[in-house]
Amino acid sequence: MSALLNELRERGCDVDGALVRFLNKEDFYAKCYKKFLDDPAFAGLDEALKKKDADVAFRHAHTLKGLAANMGLTPIHNLAVKIVEPLRAGMYSDELLDIYQQIMKEMEVYRRIATRSGL
Repeated sequence: MSALLNELRERGCDVDGALVRFLNKEDFYAKCYKKFLDDPAFAGLDEALKKKDADVAFRHAHTLKGLAANMGLTPIHNLAVKIVEPLRAGMYSDELLDIYQQIMKEMEVYRRIATRSGL
């Protein structure tokens, strides 16, 4: 389990802060991490951005931002903020799709970390 946490720390994640929220239970954190990787908000955000549906995109992006913050996945959180804040202000742009693609590239790394960690 520590392999997971160590790799996440190397990516700039605040897993130590997150573990406090998970009662310092690494196995509970790992279980939630695995669920995060498959959260339906990722697909929902993709679909909403492609449809230029700012309201739905905001809800999905806000969900991902909160989940990433709770998990201490700082790089994902920071990217999600770049989508949430313009949408919160009612501003949609095609650049949001580019940021979404950056999130998905980062998620590929997190999935590889999960695999290496035996999740």
